[in-house]
Amino acid sequence: MSDMGEEVAHYYRHPALPEVDLLRARFVTHRFNRHAHDGYVFGVIDAGVEEFEHPGGVQRAGPGSIVVVNPGVVHGGHAGAPEGWAYRVIYPPVDVVAGVAAELGARPGTPVFPDPVVDDPAAADLLRAVHRAGEKGDALAASTMLRTALTGLLTRHAHDIRRGDASGGAWGMPRAVREAREILHASLLGPPSLDELAEAVGTRPFPLLRAFRDTVGLPPHAYLNQVRVREARVLLDEGLRPADVAARTGFADQAHLTRHFKRTLGVPPGAYRSARTIGRVGARPAARES
Repeated sequence: MSDMGEEVAHYYRHPALPEVDLLRARFVTHRFNRHAHDGYVFGVIDAGVEEFEHPGGVQRAGPGSIVVVNPGVVHGGHAGAPEGWAYRVIYPPVDVVAGVAAELGARPGTPVFPDPVVDDPAAADLLRAVHRAGEKGDALAASTMLRTALTGLLTRHAHDIRRGDASGGAWGMPRAVREAREILHASLLGPPSLDELAEAVGTRPFPLLRAFRDTVGLPPHAYLNQVRVREARVLLDEGLRPADVAARTGFADQAHLTRHFKRTLGVPPGAYRSARTIGRVGARPAARES
C-alpha cells in the first residue's frame, strides 16, 4: 500500500473465526457515513491520516496509530490529509473480546476502551500480523496473533467494563426511544413518518427526534438505514444477490443499497457477498460494481 494514489479495499473473513471480519483499504475521497457496529473496531493506520467523528470530538490517527471504536458507538471517517489514508481493520464481535477479557480475569461485562486513538507499536504489529496470516489463510497463525493482540490491548488500554447491552441495544434507553427502535426494526419496507412514529410511542415528533438522537447517536431515518444495512449483510451472507437484498431491506434499488452499504462498510455489497461466500475479495469503487 505504498502508492496512495488509488482507492482500493479488500474485505475478507478471519480464516479461523469467520465471525471476525477484516478490511484492508486505501481511501482518498471516500467518506464513511456516521454509523455504529455491533462489535469492536481496531484499525491500524499504515500510511496517511484518518480523521473521524467520535463522541469525544473529531479524532486524527496517523501512521502506526490504532483506531479503537467500542460497540454501539456512532462514528464517521474520512481522509485527514490530501493523500488519504491506508489501514488494516479488524472487526471482532463482543463475545470474542469479552471471552479473552474473561480469561484474563476481568469481571463480567463488556470491555470498554476509553481512548479512540491508541499508540501501541507492539499491538499494531500484531494486528498487522493477523491480516498477513489471514490473507494467506493461515488459521493457526491468524487466531494466535488475534488472541495475543487482544490480550495486549485489553491489558494496557481497557480501563473499564460496561455492564448490560453494549451493542446498541435497549439497555438504559428511554421507553419512547426503545419502542421507536422496535417499530423501525419491524418496518424496513414501510417505515412510518416521524409524526406517525411519535404518535405510536405516545410523544411528539420533536421531543422524540431529540431523545432518539441523544440516546442512539443518529436520527431515526439514519438509524433505519443502519438497520437496513445490517439486515442486508445477513441476506448477503446467505448468498442472495444484491438486487434481491435491496428489495427485501427497503432500499429503493441496488444503487441505493450500494451507496449506503459502501459508506458504512467501505466495500460495495457485491464485493462483501463474494468475501463472505468465498473468503476474500478485492473491491473497487461502488460505481464499477455490476
